[in-house]
Amino acid sequence: MVPAPGKSKTETYEDLVKDRFVNQPAGMRLLIVVDKLLTGFDAPPCSYLYIDKSMQDHGLFQAICRTNRLDGEDKDFGYIVDYKDLFKKVENAIAVYTSELDHSAGGAAPEVLMQSRLAIGRERLDNALEALSLLCEPVEPPQGELEHIHYFCGNSEIVSDLEERAPRRAALYKAVASLVRAYANIADELEGAGYTGADSARIKRQVEQYVRLREIIRNASGESLDLKAYEADMRHLIDTYIQADEPRKISHFDGIPLVDLIVKTGIAAAIAERLGGLQGNEDAIAETIENNVRSRILKEQLSDPAYFTKMSALLDEIIAARRARAIEYEEFLKRIAELAQRVDAGHEDNTPEPLKHSPALRAVYNSLAATGVLAERSAPYQSADDPALELAIAIDRTVRAARPDDWRDNGGPREEMVKAALYGVLHDVDEVERIFPVIKAQPEY
Repeated sequence: MVPAPGKSKTETYEDLVKDRFVNQPAGMRLLIVVDKLLTGFDAPPCSYLYIDKSMQDHGLFQAICRTNRLDGEDKDFGYIVDYKDLFKKVENAIAVYTSELDHSAGGAAPEVLMQSRLAIGRERLDNALEALSLLCEPVEPPQGELEHIHYFCGNSEIVSDLEERAPRRAALYKAVASLVRAYANIADELEGAGYTGADSARIKRQVEQYVRLREIIRNASGESLDLKAYEADMRHLIDTYIQADEPRKISHFDGIPLVDLIVKTGIAAAIAERLGGLQGNEDAIAETIENNVRSRILKEQLSDPAYFTKMSALLDEIIAARRARAIEYEEFLKRIAELAQRVDAGHEDNTPEPLKHSPALRAVYNSLAATGVLAERSAPYQSADDPALELAIAIDRTVRAARPDDWRDNGGPREEMVKAALYGVLHDVDEVERIFPVIKAQPEY
């Protein structure tokens, strides 16, 4: 390390460490000091102080005040972890300090408050349980799995329901996370916090039920974390930095979305692997699968509107048939599994060969074919077996040749260059404006 001007290497290093602890707490979570930073050091992110030396009076008071600065909504107070049984000395130090405070200035009283960790922990746990109870109170009786899916995910026949109820699901996920943290803070000391044995058992059951409900809703909405995009990076980190005995694989499909799991393993195996907790509740299983397929369609819709609009209509037909009892449960599973295959593939089995290897070209083709009529703009290709295919290929080549670097500039001149090139092929301003959003959504371009 190169020393800062006028400072030694040690002083430079200490300044760097203090700056990171204060301004980059995510990168400097723990700071171990000996006889340092008890005065003149202000670090609002500091939430815990571990005391492992004997102190008293002013020095002790200065030490514990390192954690008393608020830092955002998540910090209400600091924690003192005392390894030297200094509690009485802390009380005395605070008493001496507060006796000298000036209360004549008006305004908020400049008091120093010390609170019991267990008392605050119990208050947080009770509040977290009450918040979840209120959040789930509107769920229709008998408040089973299916009723909760309806409340947090909506009607799987209504395309907009899943997205519109996202705030409800976000509130549930946040509330369950708060409950888990509050419970973990005092889980081993529930009796000391004033709970009876019966209360402790009840609270444990409630926490388990809410955690299970969160997983049911995540599965039902298709919002489980998809780790597929990070698989290569995680594998590199594991291979490079982690050493262990030979692993025993519990599941080959951890972190895989439900739709992908259906495609890879078949629908029966996917249900057993991911939805075993809903066993026997056919409606809850059906709606969970429907919502996952719907979620995948909505995510892919912008990249290929024509194809995925068609998939959405097919999903609507399957849902309507199931709800009208026009098909048996087994037939529903067969049809929804076939639809999941088509959604995952992103194209039909009879898709022309040139389109199978380019999602961008396929999206352009589907957008052209969906109009049903190509009119004058396809005149050069009318002799072809598939004029839409020939026109899509021409558009694809034009975009690849005309696009400048970093051409997506929110309606700026580089996007106008691409539109001008498209007009040279389509000869229709309205058609350029219709096709352009599809082209802009393609990572290939």
